[in-house]
Amino acid sequence: MAIFELDPVDRIAVAAIGQPGQRQFFLVASGRGRQLTLTCVKSQIQALIVRLNQMMESQGIPAAENARATSGLMPGEPEWQVGEMGLGYHEARRMFVLVASQAAAGRAQGASDSDEEDSAGRQQGASHDDDAPSVRFWLSHDQVVAFSKQAETVLTAGRPLCPRCGLPMDPAGHPCPVSNGARPIF
Repeated sequence: MAIFELDPVDRIAVAAIGQPGQRQFFLVASGRGRQLTLTCVKSQIQALIVRLNQMMESQGIPAAENARATSGLMPGEPEWQVGEMGLGYHEARRMFVLVASQAAAGRAQGASDSDEEDSAGRQQGASHDDDAPSVRFWLSHDQVVAFSKQAETVLTAGRPLCPRCGLPMDPAGHPCPVSNGARPIF
């Protein structure tokens, strides 16, 4: 398995291109004189933020609400589609490590992500290929806090959520299932 290390990361951000509901998401990082762009789906970023916040809490790192979000990086040509992400903490170095592995060949296509796609459905299809390349991003405490804040800002810039059902609302209308709308609930 090819493993590339950005140790340490100079900057890391989430980028989104496109109109809300049709956005394509990227994980962009720079370090060691190189910028790396990986395509990912919204649900992967959402899950990453949840886990980062849990790990920051367990390490006693102050929450991101007091942090200043870093400015985003513009994505370059994507290296590959992320299939799996992992997150860990190295006690001796006092650094977080984010590992992103390439999606299996069948999942490399269809990189765009609708803001309302079901994250469970997208994640169930993910399978890890042992020969797939991976990248390890090494992040300081301050970088993790700033990244978490910046990623949340990008995610919340999409379509507003319905206060009744929590699903994204389209500008053309919203068939809310709580109001007996036509949209099925899975």
